[in-house]
Amino acid sequence: MNSAILAPAAVLICWTLFMLIWLAATRFPAIKKTGLDIGAQRGGRGQDLEGVLPPEVQWKAHNYAHLVEQPTLFYAVVFIIALTGTGDAWINVWLAWAYVGIRIVHSIWQSTVNIVPVRFLIFSLGSLVLLALALHATAAALQ
Repeated sequence: MNSAILAPAAVLICWTLFMLIWLAATRFPAIKKTGLDIGAQRGGRGQDLEGVLPPEVQWKAHNYAHLVEQPTLFYAVVFIIALTGTGDAWINVWLAWAYVGIRIVHSIWQSTVNIVPVRFLIFSLGSLVLLALALHATAAALQ
């Protein structure tokens, strides 16, 4: 299978891993600065750091969590489109790249500025693009 729609999915995977690295690069120094000994903790979760670390540090973690939520639907939709043979259709490829671009903008916004009404608009736009892709995937799967 050679489908152009797989490239945006691969890029979003790489972006998600980049966000994981950014999260670690900001969180570990912030933890050290607070004096917490994470090695002494048992069964802790990242959410336990809410209110302990500055919000600007936690924003990266929040975004990473978001990148492993809704985009899982994107990956499924992309694979349905690729498997049905419609993954090279220009509209599907364009929509997939648009979704990835919007998610990257959302990540950067949430991780740096994080004004919620703007972030919500960016998220909503991405959701509409995902909906269009999902409808195309459904139509392709039903044919």
